[in-house]
Amino acid sequence: MKKRTFHAIALVAIFAMLLAGCTQPVPIIPGDDAPAADAGSDMTADSGDGAMTGSGEPGGVWTRAILNDASILNPILSSDSTSSAVHTMIFPALIGQDPFTGALVPDGSISEGWTVSDDGLVWTFTLRDDVFWSDGEPVDAADFKFTYDAIASDAVESPRKPNVEKIASIETPDPKTVVVTFTEVKCDGLGDLGLGLLPSHLYADDFSDIMDNELNESPAVSAGPFVFQSWTRDDNVIITRNDNYFLGAPYMDGMIYKIIPDPGAQLSALQSGEISVMGLQPAQVASVENDPNFNLFHANDDGYDYIGLNLANPENPQPGRDEDGNLVEQDPHPILSDLNVRKAIAHSLDYDAIIEQVYLGQGYQIASNVLPAVPWAHDSSIAPYAYDPELAAQLLEEAGWVDSDGDGVREKDGQTLTLGLLTNAGNRTRENLGVLAQDQLNSVGFDIQFEAIDFGTLVGQLLGQTYDMVIIGWTGLGSDPNDDAFWSTKYDTPDSGFNFVSYQNPEIDQLLEDGLNVPGCSEEERAPIYQQIQQTIHDDVPYVFISGGVGNTAYTKDWAGIDPGEWLFYWNVEQWSLTQ
Repeated sequence: MKKRTFHAIALVAIFAMLLAGCTQPVPIIPGDDAPAADAGSDMTADSGDGAMTGSGEPGGVWTRAILNDASILNPILSSDSTSSAVHTMIFPALIGQDPFTGALVPDGSISEGWTVSDDGLVWTFTLRDDVFWSDGEPVDAADFKFTYDAIASDAVESPRKPNVEKIASIETPDPKTVVVTFTEVKCDGLGDLGLGLLPSHLYADDFSDIMDNELNESPAVSAGPFVFQSWTRDDNVIITRNDNYFLGAPYMDGMIYKIIPDPGAQLSALQSGEISVMGLQPAQVASVENDPNFNLFHANDDGYDYIGLNLANPENPQPGRDEDGNLVEQDPHPILSDLNVRKAIAHSLDYDAIIEQVYLGQGYQIASNVLPAVPWAHDSSIAPYAYDPELAAQLLEEAGWVDSDGDGVREKDGQTLTLGLLTNAGNRTRENLGVLAQDQLNSVGFDIQFEAIDFGTLVGQLLGQTYDMVIIGWTGLGSDPNDDAFWSTKYDTPDSGFNFVSYQNPEIDQLLEDGLNVPGCSEEERAPIYQQIQQTIHDDVPYVFISGGVGNTAYTKDWAGIDPGEWLFYWNVEQWSLTQ
């Protein structure tokens, strides 16, 4: 496999987070009639001699519709959603997650539990003694240390390096104990330790073979519910039952990830029985909600759509901090640096109409950056911006923007109130939002130039900070409220950082650090910090928050045992069995 640069891998991570909002997410998904394997993709699996849970009968193949192909099947090198969907079924993790609350728990992981020192710096994990790789080697502390040391190594160009930057040391006093010491209290640090683990016995001790290893495309062993069988580029990935899975061998023979880039083609494949499950776009919900052949799982997910407002001059992008960590004063955006203009944009949009017409009711208005999915930190008292075109007009006039010639477009000092609005072409929801937002903003005196462009070109402009406004989204935000990557000035780095709106607020910088460094990390003490962050971001309007994400997953009714959770769909996949 050709070695990739760190910049290329990091870009994949950005693509994954942004792309996730392109269609309705697939947080949870069950099945239909066991589809036949695709031609040229022979599914081979034993009938299964391993211990199985429940009372189902072995057999059946589950086929998942996937929009995009995987990039690499190594959990410390990949960032895209398809690769993650595959390797989470193969590689074990130290941390599990409650499928219904999102809380980080030992369930489903190789850990029996953990303790934390009084100062919050040292985490000690006790590992299960019944977890083995499919070649018979034990999964133990050495695998965890190897994986995280590899991420930190200069020999490995991993997008997961932020997961290790606050780790001072990893010790393994015995094969069933892992001791992780952080350099400082990091209240979301537990989540950093939940990556899939590599089988250390198959790699060189110095990590020199990780980047180009054939295992990146063909994993040889598994400690998850399935083992890798084959990968046909741009068509499918096939995994089969792991008879030695420590939670019990799955009933199903295997699973196929079928690459179908077009959502319409996915729906046709679901209705014809070619696939078992898919994530629906809003316009597709009506096609399946009354169909007796399918179940529909509806849940709010951990993501949202927004209009990002570039607060800095797109003709002169600057980093938020210099090499010494000092704030760099930004060259302000000639229009959007004015808070009144940003608030006018927020009040110009009819959110009820947007959610009904664009999202077809599959969304909900949000006020700020922490979602109700994190109930202990979410501040429900903050009111979202209301549709108020009269107030929007007043704010613009107070900012000096008036329509002096009666042509419908406001001017100030010889400049018209013209702004570009971008999104990625091919995303019907975002394109429809762009058209509606353009119309609503223009009705109060803006001159919005809306354009849907190639996704790669869009990402280049976002990272380069050479745009005015963008319709985009975040997903996979997780169960911790920390999202400093979007707001901290240290991530305002042209060409790479996620703070591509150039948001600068020293108070927020400090609050973000405070929220991660609470001694003991109690939710009661952290919550006020994140509520203050939400209020400040709401008031500063670097984003116009449009809608919280809603996932609709359609799946057939021919499988028993499926119990979707809002955070994990496949949490008990080993218990699923065909009913006919």
